[in-house]
Amino acid sequence: MKKLVLLALSSAVLHGTAFAQAPAFPNKPVRIVSTFSTGAGPDVFLRLVADQLSKRWGQPVIVENKSGGSGFIAASDARRAAADGYTLFHADGVNFTAIPHLYKRMPYDAEKDFVPVSPIHHSYFFVAVSAQSKWNSINDLLAEAKAKPGTVTFGSWQIGSVAHLGGELLNEQADVRMTHVPFKDNSQLYTSVANGEVGWAYGSSGSAGPLQKAGKLKFLALAGPERLDNYRSVPTVSEAGGPKDFQVSGWVGFFAPQGTPKNIVDQINKATQEVLKNPDIAAKMVEFGYMPLLLSPEDIQAQIKRESTSYGQIIKNINLTLD
Repeated sequence: MKKLVLLALSSAVLHGTAFAQAPAFPNKPVRIVSTFSTGAGPDVFLRLVADQLSKRWGQPVIVENKSGGSGFIAASDARRAAADGYTLFHADGVNFTAIPHLYKRMPYDAEKDFVPVSPIHHSYFFVAVSAQSKWNSINDLLAEAKAKPGTVTFGSWQIGSVAHLGGELLNEQADVRMTHVPFKDNSQLYTSVANGEVGWAYGSSGSAGPLQKAGKLKFLALAGPERLDNYRSVPTVSEAGGPKDFQVSGWVGFFAPQGTPKNIVDQINKATQEVLKNPDIAAKMVEFGYMPLLLSPEDIQAQIKRESTSYGQIIKNINLTLD
């Protein structure tokens, strides 16, 4: 009996030592695989957050941009990574709420391959046109779209994006027909709008703002419930005479490969949300036209389910499929 007791005590001491010596997270560089192109608003803001996480963790936080393919390129990379918290997937919420309704076959399973970690920001979008455009209001744009079906074009940063589906939603609610033109990245999209090669596009102050401030773009309206404080002169779509209560919004967050330990997910969620409360980061968020979205991983999952139902209905209504 004494030998058994000593053996049990010895085992407990060894296990206790092992737990005590378990390395804290993170103890090596963290990689973030992003669906956004370099220089896009969400990418620029992500790099500010990544820098703060790096300082907080004492480890490099490396951003890898793998845009295009409706987010499939980045998702395919991230889903193959070890489920240990050292690879995060930076994606638009539509990759989990809308895209699955658009494709019968996908290189990832939105429900089974990833777990939500932390939202980063959400935003409403401006209707942006060339500064030289003859349209000076959302009603000007919609009047031409109604008079000349199919001739007015709108761009987006990818098929199935918020900008794409938001344009289709405007088609439906305003009873017009405008033609979608997809682009591979944001910079090309907004340059094309500024040059008049495509009629208009949704954009945030972070993505389309630089060209708007440079006098190359103008914002006709905001697809949101109320005007933004730093853009008080820009009316909402509804205020300007467009469809009543018309809103187009999106959110961006971190996800991790399925199987990532919950304690690691919770640690990353906590660290990310503490970074977002940093006064400097909060000020940048306002500058970008973003708003904080402080949710737990469980709350994000619930939001994904709600939005998936909503997007599924929109996609069904417009009979949209991409394969």
